[in-house]
Parts: sequence; structure tokens; C-alpha cells
Amino acid sequence: MAIVPTVRRNVTPWASAALVITALLTAGCAGETAGGSAAEAEPSAVPHGYVEGAKEAAEEQSRLLLNDPRTGDSRVLDLVTGTVRPTARVAGAGRIATDGRFGFLHTRRGAQVLDGGAWTVDHGDHVHYYRAEIRAVGSLPGGPDARIRSDTAVTAVTDGSGRTRLYDRTALEKGEITSLRTLPGVHTGAVVPYAEHLLALTERDGATRISVYDREGRTVASSPDDRCEDPRGDAVTRRGVVIGCADGALLVREKDGAFTVERIPYGADVPAAERAADFRRRPGGDTLTAPAGKDSVWVLDVTDRAWTRVRTGPVVATGTAGEGSPLLVLETDGALHGYDIATGEQVSRTEKLLTGAGRSGPVIEVDRSRAYVNDPEGRRVYEIDYNDDLRVARSFDVGIAPHLMTETGR
Repeated sequence: MAIVPTVRRNVTPWASAALVITALLTAGCAGETAGGSAAEAEPSAVPHGYVEGAKEAAEEQSRLLLNDPRTGDSRVLDLVTGTVRPTARVAGAGRIATDGRFGFLHTRRGAQVLDGGAWTVDHGDHVHYYRAEIRAVGSLPGGPDARIRSDTAVTAVTDGSGRTRLYDRTALEKGEITSLRTLPGVHTGAVVPYAEHLLALTERDGATRISVYDREGRTVASSPDDRCEDPRGDAVTRRGVVIGCADGALLVREKDGAFTVERIPYGADVPAAERAADFRRRPGGDTLTAPAGKDSVWVLDVTDRAWTRVRTGPVVATGTAGEGSPLLVLETDGALHGYDIATGEQVSRTEKLLTGAGRSGPVIEVDRSRAYVNDPEGRRVYEIDYNDDLRVARSFDVGIAPHLMTETGR
């Protein structure tokens, strides 16, 4: 499979600095013991951050999981090495999702789980990056309409009827699927693990309301009772969990075991077809994007609690890194466009990237330095430097038609 790099992703100043910083942090981590200094640690002590079967790396180990639903062919594109490798075949997938490590390919018979073999562990004051073998784990039941959300402990699978089953996330890491329990009642939308609890939407007293459960499925006494009319979409950010509603969004936050809800309204009546539903964000970011009808994009700044509607061309996919970066919009002309979020002005544009312009399938995956666009008909993936006028940094021939794409290792 041909790979045509124009810039090496892993030879940037920040990457070099990361090597030094991570080495220092790793040295510091290795010296941490329950009793105190490294001199007091026994020679056989397991190093801090050790994960059996995985190798620790000095930088983020980003990988793209790719799938062609028509043939079932799947590939993993390693964005550090630039290599493309085949993995388990999954035919008939309608969509793909990820929790940062695992890819979930939704089919009629359930969600096929692929371990992308790359992940990040954030300890607050330092971060660990790991890489391991790519492997198929098995299948989670739920059907094509299932919604899957995870944290480090549990994976919640809500099927099309609203029933939610919890699975052991740590067992997935060992290549095993272990069911824990079924939550009581029926839920609207996804059940989201957050702050060692579970956030859900349930129908009570003729309205859709937020419920908070503990991990055993018991309703928390301090559960907020806010309404969310016509709920659509959710996203976990550093500021809390965002849930899309008819009048805007709810921001659910936890502090010292107590949960609060803050409403972030659109500020005007928005037709149902133009409401935010499919939130996209950079991992670790607090700026969300979503199509706002056919020719506009919503940008939600969670930090400032503010919506901005940007007028664009016909939208295929959206994304942004936030924090001063442009709004990225893949449009039906096959090009990627960059917009200034504050002014709405178009500030950059690529040449045509999509071979089959205007067709569904392409997405934009954004990480801390690059964006990725899949061209299914052209059997390629483009790496875009969004901080350099949308320069095409690399182009990968992946050997399949990558209709489905998601990024892991984050």
C-alpha cells in the first residue's frame, strides 16, 4: 500500500519537547512508591503506570480505525509511523464510534469491538501514552441503533428500546466481554458514565428529565430534575457533560459528589432541523461543533457558555480544535474550508479533496495538531495542518474505501 508523506508528523518541535518532558515525568513516576522515595522502593516493585502487555511511549500514539462496510475490510493507520495494517473484517457496519481506545462498529447483530491498541492515561499532573497489539475483542449486543459510552471503569450500551446494560471496561482491556448488570427503567438517548456515576434521561411526569445513578444502578438522592425537551446528542468535556435539547443544551457538572445543571440556551427559537445533534470536538477540548441545518454550523463554547452560528456552504462534516483555531467545514464542493468563528469569515480553503463530492461518509477527526479527512471513493486519508492555512501535510493510500473512520489513542 502506497504511503505518500510530505511532512513527518513526529518530527515537530512540540514532539521533541514532549520526549524530554515525558522522560522526566516517567523518571519521576518511577520513583513514586507508597512509602516515599525511589531509594526506599524494592528492586522488584512494579513501575508507576505499568500496564501488562503494553509499551509506554513518549508521545501520543494516535491511530485511525478505518472500515469499508460493503466489503468488511478494516485497516488501522498508525499516524506516528505512517504504516497501514489490516485488522478484523466487519461487514455491514452502519457507523463507527470510539471511547479513545476501542472502536465500536455498529451492525445489525451488535457492535463489533476492535481494540485500537493505543490509548492515553491522564493522571492530572502528567500523562502516560501506551501502545499494544491491535485485536478484535468480540461483540456487544444492542443492534444498529445502540449508543455506547465509556469511562475507564464501565461501558454503557443503550439499545434502541432504551434498555441499558453495563459492561466491565477493564475486562475489555484484557480482551474479554464481561456483563455487569442491567439498569432499571428505559432511557432516552445514551447513558453517559461520568464522575463515577451514570447520567441518563428518563421520562417522568410527562417530561424528559435528567437522572443520576451510582454504578449499582441506584438513583442518587441529589440527582437534578431538570427537563430536556427533544434531547439530541451528548459530549463529555472537561467542564462537564453537554446534552443537546430543543432550546439549546444542558451542562451537567459534578463537585464533591453533588450534581448541578446549567442551561445554555440558543437565545432564539430554532427549528428542529437546525438544532445541534451530532456534537464533534477535539479530545480534551471544550469547543463543540454540530451542523445547523444544511448551510450553517453551530459552535458551542462550553467555557463561555455561548453558542455561535456560522454561515457556511453546504455541510458534509465539521470540527474544530477550539482555542483560537479555525472552524473546519468539509463542504459538498469536496474541499475543506476554514472559518473564523468570531467573525464568520472564511479564512482558508484546500483544493478539492473528495473524489465523490457531496456524498455521505466523510468526517473530520481533529487532534491537538492535525485534522484528518477520509476520502472513501479515492481510498485515501488526508492529514491537514489546520494551523498552517489548511496545508495538506500527508496523504495516505489506505487500500480500501474508508467510509467509516475514527481516531484512537487519545
